[in-house]
Amino acid sequence: MADEAQAVESGEDKQSVSLVIGASSLGTIFEWYDFFIYGTLAASGIIGRTFFPAGSETMQTLLAWAGFAVGFGFRPLGAILFGYLGDRLGRKYTFLATILLMGVATAGVGMVPSAETIGIAAPILILLLRICQGLALGGEYGGAAIYVAEHAPQGRSGFYTSFIQASVAGGFVLSLAVVLGVKGSMSIEAWDSWGWRLPLLLSLVLLAISVWMRAKLKESPVFEEMRKEGKMARNPFVESFTYPGNGRRLFVALFGVAAGLTVIFYTALFSVLSFLQGPMKVEATTAQIIVAVGALVGSGWFVLFGHLSDKYGRRRIIGIGYALTLVLLMPIFWLIGSHANPGLAAQSAKAPIVVTGSGCTYDPFASPQTTPCGRVLEQLTGKGVAYRIEQGDGMRVTIGGAQVANPDGEGLTQAIAAAGYDLSPQVPPLPNLMVVLLGVIALSFLSGITYGPVAALLSEMFPPAVRYSSLSIPYHFGTGYFGGFLPLIAGYIVAKTGDPYAGLWYTLAVVGVALLVILWGEGRSWSKGVDAAGTPR
Repeated sequence: MADEAQAVESGEDKQSVSLVIGASSLGTIFEWYDFFIYGTLAASGIIGRTFFPAGSETMQTLLAWAGFAVGFGFRPLGAILFGYLGDRLGRKYTFLATILLMGVATAGVGMVPSAETIGIAAPILILLLRICQGLALGGEYGGAAIYVAEHAPQGRSGFYTSFIQASVAGGFVLSLAVVLGVKGSMSIEAWDSWGWRLPLLLSLVLLAISVWMRAKLKESPVFEEMRKEGKMARNPFVESFTYPGNGRRLFVALFGVAAGLTVIFYTALFSVLSFLQGPMKVEATTAQIIVAVGALVGSGWFVLFGHLSDKYGRRRIIGIGYALTLVLLMPIFWLIGSHANPGLAAQSAKAPIVVTGSGCTYDPFASPQTTPCGRVLEQLTGKGVAYRIEQGDGMRVTIGGAQVANPDGEGLTQAIAAAGYDLSPQVPPLPNLMVVLLGVIALSFLSGITYGPVAALLSEMFPPAVRYSSLSIPYHFGTGYFGGFLPLIAGYIVAKTGDPYAGLWYTLAVVGVALLVILWGEGRSWSKGVDAAGTPR
């Protein structure tokens, strides 16, 4: 390992190191593209209405996000399976297998007929393919992160692995770019009918490129040295929990690292995209371009903070990012919301919608709603209009203080229009677009400062013999459950409250816990871990 580091430092093996970073990063981009393309299409409503037909648009959207969450839910199982293989068979071949599984599953989603054609088989097939994607992704990240970390020269692991982190954002940007490119090349009717399947089928081309590049890679020098010296774990899964000090490391990795950074990451990508296209009524293509450009520009934060973590410490950088998120996340979304659709924001303040009733509740998963109040709230949620619930006798709706006649029917739609609410898709003026873009870049900043150093941090926390398993299991439990269920949980909270900003409280709660855990872990002797070669720090 020392020789490898010296070769990198002296520039003798630039082609080899470039191939390591390039193949790992490009493969990560493609694999996350495959995973994110579902979320990109789900945010636009296509997945819901094609595969999850339901009695209401809100329920369709929540079911589509449930399918998104299923993929994340199976990531920990993939981490266990491929983590075991990675520690026993090697880093290279394991993350080569994960990309094959991901590419085939993604193309499969693009080939599944609609629910209108094959009925209940459609959502079942989609869920099975999402499970395959989740299993694949459970093995991908750990393999790529460890492979690069174990090739990095001493003291540069944060910088080298930050390209893996930026590649995750790159996968999201690529998914948006392909969707926009394909959609722009055809009519809206063609796109809604069959064109949306093309970005999914493109994964076969990306798969071929990724396999070709990764097949050229050599095995990690750290793993090769362990194999020669006979220091490999016999059962990496079991030894991940029994290795001295690993129990506490796993706890911090899950709750202090993975859970916190992943909810910030998905809030900065999917939540803001759904926020713009949904409650803010920004035209879909405009919203997608803004988020894609913001994420692309913001990807530089990942590399910057990965580099700074080499100098100032991984936990310190991530902890500062958590603290900044707790302070700035809500104001950033308020800034975006006030400029994304200023007319709607002004009208909501001028003529607020208030629903009054006794025990007035709404179940987003029920269809149809069984009470008049529930049906009113369903209408308002489906329209993406903010509202407030007050307790009182009898059910009534007021807009700007004026009572709505027949709110449990066409009266509500007519009253909203008469009150000046323009719910048609909007393209904000250029100055407003620039402010929204700056807000998205600011969200990418919060994501970059917490996500940029993480691959190096997790690689250094665990010994080489059980590193693949020990890194992958807590990472994918944290990202799979805390992050993967974020769109579903946040969407449910918004639907229940009528407040488009209420879903952010989920992100803030998880980040708050993560900050406490990482502060608890800071400075403890067990938290110092090892470097990529396994030397105690």
